[in-house]
Amino acid sequence: MKRKQVFDQVENLLQTYCQGCLLKATFRKEYGKAYAHKFCITQCTVGEQLKKCGEQLAE
Repeated sequence: MKRKQVFDQVENLLQTYCQGCLLKATFRKEYGKAYAHKFCITQCTVGEQLKKCGEQLAE
């Protein structure tokens, strides 16, 4: 996949699922920014997809 397509996919994922995410907002409010970020990266299915996109860019 071309870099531009990967960046477009990342942008689409962020705008569709991450912007206004209730889980992220709740975790950020209750546990802090670092906890919410860690949750998004390690446990959220969208975060897993974003990691895969990052791996494609690193190749």
